[in-house]
Amino acid sequence: MVRTGLSALLMMGTWAAVGPIQASAADSPSSAEAQASAGIITAMQRDLGLTKSQAEARLTAEKAATSLQGKASGAAGASFGGSWFDAESGRLTVAVTDPAKVGDVRATGARVQVVDHTARELDATKKRLDALSAPSGVSSWHVDPRANSVVVNVVASEQGDNDVRTFVAKARKAGPVTVKQTAEAPQTFAAGTVGGDPYYTGNVRCSIGFSVHGGFVTAGHCGQAGGAVRGWDGSAIGNFQGSSFPENDYAWVNVGSGWWTVPVVLGWGTVSDQLVRGSNEAPIGASICRSGSTTHWHCGNVLAKNETVNYSQGAVRQMTKTSVCAEPGDSGGSFISGDQAQGVTSGGWGNCSSGGETWHQPINEILNRYGLTLHTA
Repeated sequence: MVRTGLSALLMMGTWAAVGPIQASAADSPSSAEAQASAGIITAMQRDLGLTKSQAEARLTAEKAATSLQGKASGAAGASFGGSWFDAESGRLTVAVTDPAKVGDVRATGARVQVVDHTARELDATKKRLDALSAPSGVSSWHVDPRANSVVVNVVASEQGDNDVRTFVAKARKAGPVTVKQTAEAPQTFAAGTVGGDPYYTGNVRCSIGFSVHGGFVTAGHCGQAGGAVRGWDGSAIGNFQGSSFPENDYAWVNVGSGWWTVPVVLGWGTVSDQLVRGSNEAPIGASICRSGSTTHWHCGNVLAKNETVNYSQGAVRQMTKTSVCAEPGDSGGSFISGDQAQGVTSGGWGNCSSGGETWHQPINEILNRYGLTLHTA
């Protein structure tokens, strides 16, 4: 019987022990296949409605767009209004407020859109919203470069609530704001203890995110600093060395007691496991996949960045929103784009039967906060 819990990978201690990504004799790996396992390609076909060649082409285009972001934003200078990946054209689009900068940005290879507000202005508006107290009927808010405004998401059934209307009125005074409806309020994805899953702390089951040198990162709401962590088999893994929730939703756990770390994201026996090679941040619009102990592999798109999510326990800031589904027990699990680590699962709404949205805490913020180094292949 093949063990799909991450602890099995950790105790093996080597990539070779769990099996390398292999191509059939009839196929030679493309550039897209070199950066993503067949499992990610399969999941993108299932969840994004793509053919195999379309998924491979999209990953190649997204990698190019990710590499272009810094150069293109630098060309825009102070007039930079944000950027995003457009799946239809396969190119990065950069917003600018100064028409004189259009040529400079186009020269980098990016598409250009002229807008009214700079990214700095939009960030300042969002910061003013962050200072407000939000009622439960307000789901989240984020800077949307495509809309060139701050988008406030309101739970549809709560839009007539007086507290919600008051918050929206204050938000509109803060700067350029667009109000949208969402189906449900967000919640974290921790779950009660069940057998055969990656790790437990107390009576909570969560999912391992990414291996770092000396341990792994996961969601902060899964446990507090000092809390003991057990593997799927009940054996001790280590302890939470740091944890933050709310305001943030990240934590890291040291690994010992015979456990090892490897730069791998699980495919759960249904798709190939994925090697982790870095943590370059994918742009808005890029495809992204998630691995968790409850719902395993699912894919979607990056919808927004730097979003403030209003959980019942308190607001969590600087989150990335995706169209990927998740369910209780998936908390802390891996978000990956191609072979680049993106973040750890925090929460969302919906499920993997009817769909929904899920947020992750960006991986680079976690690494910087705790001075950790991502374990890469």
